Amino acid sequence: MASTTKISLSELPVNEHATILSFANGRLETSRLASLGFTPGAEVNMSQNYGRGPLIVTVRGTHVALGRGEAASIVVEHKEE
Repeated sequence: MASTTKISLSELPVNEHATILSFANGRLETSRLASLGFTPGAEVNMSQNYGRGPLIVTVRGTHVALGRGEAASIVVEHKEE
């Protein structure tokens, strides 16, 4: 049976999928992320995450590079099988 956990996007392992739940930042940054396709309910896939520095995720069919601080402010629901 699959379990779900809430984590920040920066903690998502490579090649794993998650669903965006909420943001833990200000209105300006939330607006910027929304314009890139990061909205609650959207599915993301981690393409590159070396544990430090920027990471690359796929959201709505587009690869997006995010700073680690930005990614840490995005709360996602990760399904573990």
